[in-house]
Amino acid sequence: MFSFELLAKEGEARAGRLVTPHGPIETPSFVAVGTQATVKAVSTEDLRKIGNQVIITNSYHLHLQPGEDLIEKMGGLHRFMGWEGPLMTDSGGFQIFSHGAGKEHGVGKIAPIFPEEKDRGQHLNSKKGKPLVKVDEEGVEFISYLDGSRHWFTPEGVMEIGRKLGADIIMVLDECTSPLHDYHYTKAAMERTHRWAVRALVEFQRTCDNSQALLGIVQGGAYRDLRQESATFIADQGFDGYAIGGSLGRSKEEMHQVLEWTLPILPQDKPRHLLGIGEIEDIFEVVKRGFDLFDCVAPTRMARTGTLFAKEAERFRIHILNAQFRDDLQPIDEGCNCYTCSNYSRAYLRHLFVAKELLAIRLATIHNLYFLESLMRQIRTAIREGRLATLSREWLSLV
Repeated sequence: MFSFELLAKEGEARAGRLVTPHGPIETPSFVAVGTQATVKAVSTEDLRKIGNQVIITNSYHLHLQPGEDLIEKMGGLHRFMGWEGPLMTDSGGFQIFSHGAGKEHGVGKIAPIFPEEKDRGQHLNSKKGKPLVKVDEEGVEFISYLDGSRHWFTPEGVMEIGRKLGADIIMVLDECTSPLHDYHYTKAAMERTHRWAVRALVEFQRTCDNSQALLGIVQGGAYRDLRQESATFIADQGFDGYAIGGSLGRSKEEMHQVLEWTLPILPQDKPRHLLGIGEIEDIFEVVKRGFDLFDCVAPTRMARTGTLFAKEAERFRIHILNAQFRDDLQPIDEGCNCYTCSNYSRAYLRHLFVAKELLAIRLATIHNLYFLESLMRQIRTAIREGRLATLSREWLSLV
């Protein structure tokens, strides 16, 4: 069965334990992104050795390929992908957004969600295009990016997908908005998300296994009254936990405001998940505001381009393809005990990337995920011991 227990607090930061049918999750925890039933470049055995506690997959992508019916026939998602631990599944709301308003506005997946932060390599995508999505009261009609076929997602249908996948934690279908959407559209989308959430909850209670949990999603863009209205409405529905999604503003500062408006309204005794955050600086910011779970593709995506976490580096990262690492015999990070750092040098990693060897991506991904897991263990211990503020100052002084 699903349960959540708070074990310690420091300010608003929380250390807890989330219990699922496939094992507990010590929180706060980074959730590894396995969009298509795989965390790119690594096996589930790698993830177990790294210490990852939970993976989030994506209903949108798994519906398109290979299909929820096949996965159910194969014994469910845990068996299909060889993962015995907890699994979450996103509704696909962001993917629908990215092929709809995101495509129309040129707003991308990770950094470009903050359009004003161009100085940090964060910017709007240069390519805009015709939306492949139509949203109405019933749900979402979209065109498959794989073969051009038409598909429909409804709040009830997403619950059916979650049931067939057998995920421990399911999210409702929501409508994400762009930071470029105006107040009136954001309000209309939020209200539609609320109506969808009620329909999803009714369907979930009617059809899903009582061992599964359902998260409601708070929307409302970067507008204070909408975020607070959405948090109040979603909190009143009695979901098993809550996620905050959609546009978090045009900058990191606006994101922090959105979270501070929203979190005090959500119940203290249920888990909170933030969608799409995974940079080191952001982790401390969201943990100290009271989040228990968060996910992001950034660590694995950066690994595939040779960008690796290192505590003493600028913004906690190095780019291994830089010439300075050609004959560097140090591990990626001196304090890291991951498989990669324990066995290979920066020079070897750089050689693998320059030679375009596939091993490069696996070793880099193992390192980035382990680095984050190690940080999360430090954070959980610090909260329990009342010294998160000290740990945060130690890390953020290096930025």
